[in-house]
Amino acid sequence: MTREFNDFFNRYIEIWKSSSFIELKEMISKDYQAREITGKDIIDFGYEESITGWEQAFTYFKNKDSQWILNEIATIPLREEEIMVIVAASLIIEGKTLETSNLFFQTFRREDNNDWKLVRSYIEARIYTENINSLVFNRINQ
Repeated sequence: MTREFNDFFNRYIEIWKSSSFIELKEMISKDYQAREITGKDIIDFGYEESITGWEQAFTYFKNKDSQWILNEIATIPLREEEIMVIVAASLIIEGKTLETSNLFFQTFRREDNNDWKLVRSYIEARIYTENINSLVFNRINQ
């Protein structure tokens, strides 16, 4: 993985943790496509729905005493200009860790202007946090 992508991804995580909607919006491709699975429910959505969702989430959690917990599980080069990163995302709200977390499979691509952008996501939502914590713990201790 290139240093350039590492710098981009570290910035992406910082922006996510700080709930900076304006900056995150600039990191998402206009061609973005996603699928979210919550139990038996499957929702497909694109750029506009994603932007609306991030804005609502950031606004909601910014008004709470909250902190994002983001763990990089794996980084997988897919093609010359595409990299997938698996991120476990959870929240601490008012000192309490949520019982569920989301697992994001996010694909980034270098666009024509040489900037990296988030182009695809597959999201497994509402997984028990203890299940993801064991995944993170096992990865760290390998």
